[in-house]
Amino acid sequence: MMLDYLLRLLLLVPLVAGLAYGSLWLWRKLQPGIAIGNRNRAIRIVDAIPMGATGRLAVVEFANRHILVAVSRGRIEKIAEAPADGAFVLPDEDI
Repeated sequence: MMLDYLLRLLLLVPLVAGLAYGSLWLWRKLQPGIAIGNRNRAIRIVDAIPMGATGRLAVVEFANRHILVAVSRGRIEKIAEAPADGAFVLPDEDI
């Protein structure tokens, strides 16, 4: 009786764990917005640092430009922009 229980336990626990791992792996691969395979993206986050509890500064590369943005819970604001190999220039509008 006890041996039968242990054999079932040793068989079913790895099976359930494998099914859980496989379903999470499949969900991550097929989730919208995530590339399947190696795909070139138009936007790339170069660097990001946290600023306070919910904000961060990030440098985003888009169309061979680096854009410095401030990201908070409710908004994203452009701070500066520069060519991918040049120095940052502040935008024309007031900050």
